[in-house]
Amino acid sequence: MDPVLYNDWHPVALSTQIAAGAMLAADLLETRVLLWRDAGGALHAWEDRCPHRGTRLSMGSLRDDTVRCPYHGWAFGKEGRCTHIPALPDAPLKAQVAVFHARERYGMAWVCLGAPTPAHAEPPAFPEFADEGLRKVWCGPYDVRASAPRIVENFLDMAHFAFVHEGILGDKERPVVPDYTVETFEDAQYGSGVWAKQCYAYQPQASHSASGGSDIEYTYRVVRPLTTILTKHPPGAIREAIALFSQPLTETSTRVWIIMALNDFVSSYDAMREFQDTIFLQDQPILESQHPARLPLTPGAEVSVLCDRMSLAYRAYLKQQDLHYGVIR
Repeated sequence: MDPVLYNDWHPVALSTQIAAGAMLAADLLETRVLLWRDAGGALHAWEDRCPHRGTRLSMGSLRDDTVRCPYHGWAFGKEGRCTHIPALPDAPLKAQVAVFHARERYGMAWVCLGAPTPAHAEPPAFPEFADEGLRKVWCGPYDVRASAPRIVENFLDMAHFAFVHEGILGDKERPVVPDYTVETFEDAQYGSGVWAKQCYAYQPQASHSASGGSDIEYTYRVVRPLTTILTKHPPGAIREAIALFSQPLTETSTRVWIIMALNDFVSSYDAMREFQDTIFLQDQPILESQHPARLPLTPGAEVSVLCDRMSLAYRAYLKQQDLHYGVIR
């Protein structure tokens, strides 16, 4: 397993999906994950596999903070240790379920399958989420037959607006992407990564609440290999930040979670979700058509032009991070 992703945090569910005394099955990096919440409200993440014969524990039951396998009734306590074998009640209890790190952040459950590094001790930064002046909208999840790096790269791309999102984020009569600045960054708010600033695009409808087209300034930040945040700066007092979090299921299949933080308190929650759904579902067939599905990091593997500078910076960042999963090196 790629240590870069194995030792990092990934979203796997909304916190509201896991009630006290309930279990939820998830998948992450080709690993079956069991999420469950104990009576005290604490979140637990285990391998969703009984060590006896490999059955999914999520098919079993949870009672009194004890998970019971549906196959032979083996019981496991909070720490993942076997506490009872019905067929052999006096047998030594040595079996242990693999236990993963779990956190709750931004209204979501996050899992690290390995050991979080000092640099990535917590889930990725999304500082706009803490701003009480911004409304939070959870969008997705979207299941995509594409690698997570391909999806992140698409999120960073502006040249497709005029063609994939015509009439909303772009206009075929105004397809030119002005030059912009790309730099690495390291700060207390976002951590470290690569960013593009002074990015401009004409958008007929920059958001659900927009009335008429305008030139929009974008700032993109890649804060982890599979996490990116954009902030939009349209005219007026509108503020908007969109975070894209990737849950890599396999090298070429990904579940995408999006959180918007914006000061639109007029539009309905459902209307804002539907607007984001429209944008992402326009991207999805493009992403699923790309070949190869994994993102090529080898120079010259794909033809790039000047407006691909952020894409190339992202690929260089992935190489610097020594990422191997979901890419071609």
